[in-house]
Amino acid sequence: MKFSPCTSDCTTDEDKCYGCGRSRDEISETQAITKLLVEHLVKYDYDDPENFLENIKNKVIKRSTKIKEENNG
Repeated sequence: MKFSPCTSDCTTDEDKCYGCGRSRDEISETQAITKLLVEHLVKYDYDDPENFLENIKNKVIKRSTKIKEENNG
């Protein structure tokens, strides 16, 4: 499944948003993750938040790839 970002064409009356096509659960979970990342960035006031986020991105991809390989192997 490909990630579909918010299009600012949100609908609120269904189980999924017809603007982005994501489920309400996926949207809520993504918002929670984003909130935690923002709180962390504000708390530690990094001068280079892009480096922090790049590091997180790389770790998440590496770890999720490993889990997928373990589950398929």
